[in-house]
Amino acid sequence: MSEAVARRYAAAMADVALEKNNAQRVKADFTSFVDAFYSAADLRNFLESPAISIDVKQKAVQSILERMQIDRSVSNFVHLVVKHGRTESLREVERALGDELNARMGIAVAEVTSARALSESERRELTAALEQRTGKKIEARFSEDQSLLGGAVVRVGSTVHDGSVRERLSRLREQLQGE
Repeated sequence: MSEAVARRYAAAMADVALEKNNAQRVKADFTSFVDAFYSAADLRNFLESPAISIDVKQKAVQSILERMQIDRSVSNFVHLVVKHGRTESLREVERALGDELNARMGIAVAEVTSARALSESERRELTAALEQRTGKKIEARFSEDQSLLGGAVVRVGSTVHDGSVRERLSRLREQLQGE
């Protein structure tokens, strides 16, 4: 599936999610189903097999969706994807859906890499500062990289804020070499 097709599927699902005012649930439930799909090779092989009829696939998917207690909008969407034989692109659609919902709801994703694990209060403070700076709601994802020595590197979209000790030492080294 092309990226454009994945975006069209995601846009349609985002329309429904926002219309029903349950975007977060739709996003979470779709991610849960996609994770289950990719973690179960038997399920992938079953749904992608041309030898199995669509009706049999739909019944199996319905059973799985019910056991997972997936939102009805997501369930309908998954059935549509199975019907059109697009299951191999579920991860691509999932990424496109996340991007689409974030864009429509004014949410920016921040990738925060710090030299050590941040406490919950530090995470909240950093997220609040980023929200104030960007004017958007921030969905922060935290990771650690001890090579930073200290501080943090934050990427929001294409903008990188490098407050790491490693970067500061690099700038200091450049200044000293220039003198």
